[in-house]
Amino acid sequence: MRVALGVGGGIAAYKAAELARALMERGCSVQAILTAAAQHFITPLTFAALTQRKVITSLFPANSAEEIYSSSIDHIRLAQETDILVVAPATADLLARFAQGLASDFLTAFHLAFPGPVVLSPAMNTNMWLHPATQANIQLLRSRQLLRSRGYHIIPPDEGLLACGTTGAGRLPDPIRIAQHVIDIGHPRRDLDGETMLITAGPTQESLDPVRFISNRSSGKMGYSLAEAAIARGAKVVLVSGPVPLAAPPEAELIRVRTALEMRDAVLANLPCSTVIIKSAAVADYHLENVPDQKVKKTAMRMSIELSPTPDILAEVGRQKGDRLLIGFAAETQNLVAEARRKLETKNCDMVVANLVSQQGIGFESEENEVMLVMRSGDTVKLDKAPKRRIADGILDHVLKLGLALRETH
Repeated sequence: MRVALGVGGGIAAYKAAELARALMERGCSVQAILTAAAQHFITPLTFAALTQRKVITSLFPANSAEEIYSSSIDHIRLAQETDILVVAPATADLLARFAQGLASDFLTAFHLAFPGPVVLSPAMNTNMWLHPATQANIQLLRSRQLLRSRGYHIIPPDEGLLACGTTGAGRLPDPIRIAQHVIDIGHPRRDLDGETMLITAGPTQESLDPVRFISNRSSGKMGYSLAEAAIARGAKVVLVSGPVPLAAPPEAELIRVRTALEMRDAVLANLPCSTVIIKSAAVADYHLENVPDQKVKKTAMRMSIELSPTPDILAEVGRQKGDRLLIGFAAETQNLVAEARRKLETKNCDMVVANLVSQQGIGFESEENEVMLVMRSGDTVKLDKAPKRRIADGILDHVLKLGLALRETH
């Protein structure tokens, strides 16, 4: 697949180099296009070394007349030779120029000449992202189809600490995630058409007082990766998410919850319309039944609290699932397969995805995972260490096989 990579002038421009490498590792040829502002943050030489191609930096270079003529039509030639345009970071300025159809440099001129799909990954200061003008431009781009074969694909920015020191939405998503999104658009798999997947993600928070809570280290990245992969393969997705700073896929029906009880209610409310349930959330096991109205003050005295079990959502869904597929998750520190099989039997799951969270660099808070799939048939399948988005597709491959086997028995 031939990818044109537009790089805007923001601090996240350095991540575009990682994106170029990730695209090439997935078999893409990459032509980098740097705006004048982008060159203040990262040099064209970086992209030339990574892509083994001359980087485009200007619409009209100051060379001979013949070279100027050649360059002046390069945006037309490149538009005919490109399969997909990716812009990361897409700054507020670029979004505005794209929305208004301006063509003041090579990237914006190429954008107008290119009739194929465009992937935009915005990154900027939170206030700039939330500004009504930026949001209006985003909505305009999302609604506009023009002659594009599949329109604009906008990857919302993540939340977190930004380079400017503020915290909020505006971080460029992980380059591997952007690269996989590009591959999904260029080579779509529609093998989950007709499925409605109910996916839970992230942790829950159980209050101890108005300022303290019990939770765990789940980042939600595995569940969100599953949602992205399922949508890319044609499924409708209902994503029930605990409190995480991730941006959900725009196509997902997002339900935000905080406590285990809220997650239980959301899951059961959406169970009837689902064909597959994937419970990847790390639900807190205990909660405080009577939460104080005021902050509990620290004293020199020892303190103990009595906690009660939270609702067992997986077991409850297992009792009500009917012909639906139920996929559970098991985060263990030992006896991985045995504990996963125990959960599979006691919760009436069709498959349990198990991982050893004691291993460094995978599982909780990581971009990668390594899991064991434990099947009701007794089989086990290992998915080796890989980015969570790739693990998500591996899990869905086996969900698809389970669904086909289930249908053959009916």
